[in-house]
Amino acid sequence: MPDDANPMIGSVATRRDQRDYNERVLLSAIARLGAAPAAELARRTGLSAQTVSVILRALEADGLIARGAPRRGRVGKPSVPIEIAADGAFSVGLKVGRRSADLVLMDLRGEVRGQLQTAYRYPLPEDVYRFVDRALEALGRELPASARDRLCGLGLAMPFELWRWERELGAPPRGLDAWRDTDLAAEMAHRTGLETVVVNDATAACRAEAMLGRGPGVSDWAYLYVGSFIGGGVVLGGTVYEGPHGNAGAFGAMQSRTVDGRSAPLVETASLYLLEIAITGAGGDPRLLWTEPRDWSAFEPQIAPWIDETGEAIARAAVSACAVIDFAAVVVDGAVPPPIRARLVARIREVLPGLDARGLVLPKVIEGRVGENARAVGAAWAPLSARYLSIG
Repeated sequence: MPDDANPMIGSVATRRDQRDYNERVLLSAIARLGAAPAAELARRTGLSAQTVSVILRALEADGLIARGAPRRGRVGKPSVPIEIAADGAFSVGLKVGRRSADLVLMDLRGEVRGQLQTAYRYPLPEDVYRFVDRALEALGRELPASARDRLCGLGLAMPFELWRWERELGAPPRGLDAWRDTDLAAEMAHRTGLETVVVNDATAACRAEAMLGRGPGVSDWAYLYVGSFIGGGVVLGGTVYEGPHGNAGAFGAMQSRTVDGRSAPLVETASLYLLEIAITGAGGDPRLLWTEPRDWSAFEPQIAPWIDETGEAIARAAVSACAVIDFAAVVVDGAVPPPIRARLVARIREVLPGLDARGLVLPKVIEGRVGENARAVGAAWAPLSARYLSIG
């Protein structure tokens, strides 16, 4: 938008407010484009060439951007691409899942500089504390000494009300009660000294797909992440929509049905814990689903029916979601190896045309691009976005 049409300008907006806003707009444009000359950034943002020039100089002085090698065209002066500086800013992302926890170190380009993981039968706060203390010290060594004061915060992604899932996780009765009175965000801020941003784990995965996977190329889409328990997110107008309680896209609560026709929420018909149960019943060790290397070939007798049933359940959920919002696409990702994800998406595409969708336009079904790391990556992106960007 033109400078004089900027909504930040008004009787209560200061010049500093405006500069901060325009810096975020420019950094966001560079983050989306990867690299672009100043003229292109001015065109994309609606800011004047002079404003762009002034702000770019300030961002360069702060070490947030860098100038690339000049690009020579047919006529005129060569253009100089502007890109995010490799060591401009960093953040940490902590994903606390139902079977594992991950800690990632990410830079402002969205590149993961380091990652550590721990697995458990079910999560307990003390286990998470010990893991974070150990992992943060190790990942800190990945940072250049000159960049250690550029760590801007910690993003925390975890399911809400974790204690409600003790039966499905195989925890003893009241085994997860410690989470009821645990303020993990406050504890992480205290232990790390980093400002902590909290996001729902499935919403974090959706944000990672939108910003770093670049999404499916449409403005309105639904996102489903198949983890121990399925979850999801909603993107409207190209922006992740969280809702007033942060639960938009909580597709796990959507009504579905089991193989025997019983009514049940989607979380009970399209989640990985169901595959764990099948593997355990066949005498296998489901812990191998969560450990590296991610080779699931030994579980094919259980995986094939799980894909058939999960794909059908997700296809039905996609139709229901499109009855509420006219989604152009549904993106499916999860804590599964890429070949399994591809088979699951193929099954959804197979089932979808046979469902009763009168009055609706069926969405495209697309594989996610970020993969099993989406929740931790989305968590790490949250403090970077909050501090430096106007998007995501």
